Amino acid sequence: MLRFGLFGTGHWATETHAAALDAHPRAQLVGVWGRNPERAAALANRYDVPAFDDVDALLDACDAVAVALPPDVQADIAVRAATAGRHLLLDKPLALTLKDADRVVEAAQSAGVASVVFFTQRYQPNVTAFLAATAAAGGWQHARATMFTSIYQPGNPYGESQWRRDHGALWDIGPHALSIILPVMGRVTQVAAMNGPSGIVHLLLTHDGGATSSASLTLDAPPEASAREIVFFGENGIESAPAPQTGPATAFTVAIDQLLEEVEAGTRDHRCDVRFGREVVAILSAAETARTESRTVPLPA
Repeated sequence: MLRFGLFGTGHWATETHAAALDAHPRAQLVGVWGRNPERAAALANRYDVPAFDDVDALLDACDAVAVALPPDVQADIAVRAATAGRHLLLDKPLALTLKDADRVVEAAQSAGVASVVFFTQRYQPNVTAFLAATAAAGGWQHARATMFTSIYQPGNPYGESQWRRDHGALWDIGPHALSIILPVMGRVTQVAAMNGPSGIVHLLLTHDGGATSSASLTLDAPPEASAREIVFFGENGIESAPAPQTGPATAFTVAIDQLLEEVEAGTRDHRCDVRFGREVVAILSAAETARTESRTVPLPA
C-alpha cells in the first residue's frame, strides 16, 4: 500500500486525484494540503483524512505525492517532495519555466524517486494502443492538432483558474497536444508560433528527420466552434487519434497503477516521467519566445 499526500484543493484535485486515490485498492490517501485552509479542510473531511497546514508535515506522513496545483507552485512542491524521497505523481505542465522543470528533473534523479506526469490522454487504453501502432507504422510527414475549448462559460470549473487566464491555451492544453504528437513524430528541433484572435495560439514544429507538425489551440473558442482533432499524414495515408473513452478519474487510476509499477520494479524509465514533462516545457518555452519575438527558435539536441 503506497501512502499518498494530496497537494491541491480545486475541482481537479477533488474530482480526479482524490476520487481515484480514495478508490484505489493499493493506494491510501493520508492527507491533504492546500493554499486555502478552509478548502483543504473541506476536501479532507470529504475523504475522511486529515488536513495539513504544513507541507513538510504531510511529506513526513506519505510515501508519494499527488499534485494538483498551478504549475509554478507544483514545481516547488515536487522538488521538496523528491528531495525528501517521495515518489511523484504530477500534473501537466510540469512547470512554467525551463529552469523550474530542470530543478524537478534534477531533484527526482538525485533522489532516485519514481515519477509520472499525468497527461490525461496518455492513460487512455485506446489512445495508448493508437500511439503504439501509429509510431510503429512510421513514414509520417506531418501531424495537425486542433484543440478549441471554451472554459470561460458559466459553470465551467476551470474558468476562474488564474494561471490559465495568465498563460492561456499554450500552457494548459498545449501539453495535451504535444503528448500525442511527440510519441509519433519524435523530438522537436525548431519551434515557431504566432497569436490569433480569441486567445488562439498557432504552433509550427520541425522534428528530427524533417517532418513537421502544427497545433492550433484556444481556451476561449465560441461554444459552437469547440473541436478536438489530431491527425497524422504520411506514406500510409491519414490516421486520426481517437477520442478518450474513459473519464479523468479512471485515467488517473491508470497513472497510479503505473507509478506503483515503477516503485515496485525499481525502474525509473516511465514514458511520461519528469524528463518527458521537461521536454514538453522546453517546447512551450520556445514557443513563448517564438511568438513574442516573431522568430523561429531552435531547440538544442
